[in-house]
This record gives sequence, structure tokens and C-alpha cells, in this order.
Amino acid sequence: MGFFGCHLSSSGGNLKMVETALSIGANTFAFFTRNPRGSRARPEDPQDAAAAYSLMKESGFGPLVAHGSYTMNLCTKDPESRAFAAEILEQDLRRMAALPGNYYNFHPGSHVGQGVETGIQQIVDALRSALAPKYPVTVLLETMAGKGSEIGGVFSQLRAILDGVDSDALGVCLDTCHVWDGGYDIVHDLDGVLTEFDRIIGLKRLKAIHLNDSKNEKHSRKDRHACLGEGLLGLETFRKIVRHPQLQGIPMILETPNELPGYQREISVLRMLEAE
Repeated sequence: MGFFGCHLSSSGGNLKMVETALSIGANTFAFFTRNPRGSRARPEDPQDAAAAYSLMKESGFGPLVAHGSYTMNLCTKDPESRAFAAEILEQDLRRMAALPGNYYNFHPGSHVGQGVETGIQQIVDALRSALAPKYPVTVLLETMAGKGSEIGGVFSQLRAILDGVDSDALGVCLDTCHVWDGGYDIVHDLDGVLTEFDRIIGLKRLKAIHLNDSKNEKHSRKDRHACLGEGLLGLETFRKIVRHPQLQGIPMILETPNELPGYQREISVLRMLEAE
């Protein structure tokens, strides 16, 4: 059985998120480590984290996929903002140590006119520092749609970051909407895209998948998510993904425009597609 889940609100704490996930048929989930559009983080609660960790193990959960704030840009042009983003990254990894063995995913960043090479080097520098304490968490670079000056819209840019950091504690989260909008044809040639991913990055680095349909044509570079089957990817694409032999055991997180009842329906759909 695959590991399927969705983004959950962290306002009630870690244990509440695990209980909510179980109530909608999920066996993994994602959550923001702090305000997704800001920097404020929920106070740490070691007892709550321990209870959540215990229930996850008891319930056979796959790895969780925490998500860094959208505003955390490790390669912004402003030095003070860049240093603050690096500090947030380091804090988040330390906090994730309370739930050992899970994933921390983030958007690599936007170089805002500095150039791709400069942006990649700034991301590398921040990651090297944040990973130095060797917290029990794997950091994931998310594949991006390539809009504006985003880094991560092509696999080679993520490879450059991986090479620069040179750490086994670093992997990749593939977002289905993002790669489609970025120009990778997962609808008609999923095997070909995975072969290219393996050649450039290596499938051993693929640790998580965001399952999102897309409102846009391939290579639009717009990043607009749709509910499963309601966009240009279609349910057949997701059937191929959840049944693909090279993707088994990887946590798959819904980021579709839904509330909990919608996520529950989509998790049920994924389970049916998996069983076909």
C-alpha cells in the first residue's frame, strides 16, 4: 500500500495532525514548519512531538514531508534577507529533529536577476551550513515550474545544487504540476521523464512526490494547481504514477486546491487507482 497524504494545518500541534491524517485515510502528510507566507513558527512542544511520533510508528506511517516557508529565499539579492532565510532554514532543521527520520522540503529560491550560477552557489552555501549539525532529517529540493527567476525548473539546476552540497542528507521532491508546467511530459512519456531524472539526478535521490493536476499547458511555467482529474494531466497520469514500479514506497502528498473532505476523496481515488 502506498503512502498518500495531504497538507494539514499545524495549528493544533503534531499529534492533532497525525490524528487528522488517520481520519481521512492518509498514512503520511505535509505541514508548514511556520507561517507559509511569513516567518512566525509555532512554539516547540517536545511531549506533543513524542506522542505524534509514537502514533505514526504504531499506525505504519510513511515519512512526513514538512514544507519550508514560501518566503524563505536562500538566493535573494538582499544580503540581510538572504541571511535571515538561511537562519530560518537552520532553525527548521533543528526543530525537525523532534520528529526524526522525516523530510523537509523547500523551494530552492529565485535569484532575482543575479543569475542562475550565483543563485545556485548561494543556495549551496546555506545548505552546507544548515546540514552541518547532521540533524536526523533529509532535506528535499522541490522541482519548480521555472517561472520568473526560479531555480529548479530544470533537473540540471537541482543536480548542480546536489553536487555543490555533496551530502547524502539531500534529496528531491518531484511536483507533478511543476514538472509539467516546466516542460516535462509526464502525461505521454512518464517513463522518459523518469529516465531523464535518473540520468541527471538519480532516482535514489527522489524521496517524495507532490501530486497535483495542472490548469496549464505543458511548458507554460505558470504553476497553477488543479484537483486530480480536473486539469491537463488527468487521472490516467496519476494511475501510472501510483502504480509505477520505480516509485513504490515514496510518500505522495496532495497539494490540490481542497479542504479536508476533498483530500479524503482524492486519497480514496488514489487508493482505487493503485489497486486497478
